[in-house]
Amino acid sequence: MNASSTGKSVSVPLRVIVGVGGGIAAFKAAHLVRYFTEQGHHVNVIPTRSALKFVGAATFEALSGNPVSNDVFDNIDEVQHVRLGQEADLIVIAPATADLLARLAQGRADDLLTASCLVATCPVVLAPAMHTEMWEHPATRDNVSILRSRGTVVLEPAHGRLTGKDSGPGRLPEPDHIGELAEAAAHDRRIYRHSLAGKKVVVSAGGTHEALDPVRYLGNASSGRQGYALADVAAQRGARVTLVAGVTEELPIPSGANLVRVKSAREMQQAVTEAARDADVVIMAAAVADYRPASVADSKLKKGGEAALNSLELTENPDILAGLVEARRAGDVASSTKIVGFAAETGDESHTPLEHGKAKLLRKGCDLLMCNEVGDGKVFGQRSSQGWLLHPEGDSVAVTEIPFGSKLEVAARIWDGIESLSRASGD
Repeated sequence: MNASSTGKSVSVPLRVIVGVGGGIAAFKAAHLVRYFTEQGHHVNVIPTRSALKFVGAATFEALSGNPVSNDVFDNIDEVQHVRLGQEADLIVIAPATADLLARLAQGRADDLLTASCLVATCPVVLAPAMHTEMWEHPATRDNVSILRSRGTVVLEPAHGRLTGKDSGPGRLPEPDHIGELAEAAAHDRRIYRHSLAGKKVVVSAGGTHEALDPVRYLGNASSGRQGYALADVAAQRGARVTLVAGVTEELPIPSGANLVRVKSAREMQQAVTEAARDADVVIMAAAVADYRPASVADSKLKKGGEAALNSLELTENPDILAGLVEARRAGDVASSTKIVGFAAETGDESHTPLEHGKAKLLRKGCDLLMCNEVGDGKVFGQRSSQGWLLHPEGDSVAVTEIPFGSKLEVAARIWDGIESLSRASGD
């Protein structure tokens, strides 16, 4: 993604191959094709023979605007089985069945899709979908490891309802979610390297609502997108993720994440503190309300009534980030746990947003702090962001600029900083 003069994300058109494996989730590939075409990308669909038993070629041709082939002998005069893979900027296979994973791991080239993958130098993103037993079978796990070791991006499947009454890991993520994950990988295929396997991660996201009466509340603006992106990248890097979500937009749950829903700051404090006890990393990305009403009315407050709305008594909410740092000092959180904060700042007459962020880092005592400049359509509710990742060095602060990009790309840069810090401290 590039930044425009308005500060909004501009999608660079890509030549995308959407491969479709022969599973019941093949119908979702039609929605994925539409996602990519609506982003302005040029799409060629390559289904396997089995996939065409679930969704016909006419559907993919109508949605992509391009003819559909699946045989290496189609358009042989154009050497199509080589040309498509060589020219592609991104290959996304959804669903990637257990059989297709096995053929790709073996380096097979017995149909147009596997041949295209074998000649491709662009990022290849596989979105597995199969029954839980297939996904967890040692043969499939070995094939996934082989593919990842070669640089292929194998996404973690979602958890949920499968074919029939079965439920568990192996469900294909929603098409738009696959599309966003794949677009980020197109810009950096290392974004989902499996570098957090075995780690426990806690991420907070969204805003909190502090009740005033049964229908009114005080709260902070937050879509939750950055927190979800941080959880997404962590899950795709192999971590066990607990996502403590306040009030957010309707967002896809990161694959395999344990989602804990809360509303108020005190509920978030309790959930985060409990999950943090044995965590390797805790990221406080939520926009927690600083204050709450001192009392909550049992019934709706009326205009002009005795309990007038023109005057509110407020009390300060707990500082969750500072509390985590104190709990680590006290031994209630492991000393090796990395604690990361966020600062949404605006400048004023005396200080820039970055200066405010540096002061907050030193005041809170966390290991890293992501500072964003907010306001005027920046960050909140947007699909892109930028800022500075701050790290204390004695009495000073080291600054790493996080360039403009999608929130998934920003999340990956933040995780890169966390992992670098962990390596430096020997954790």
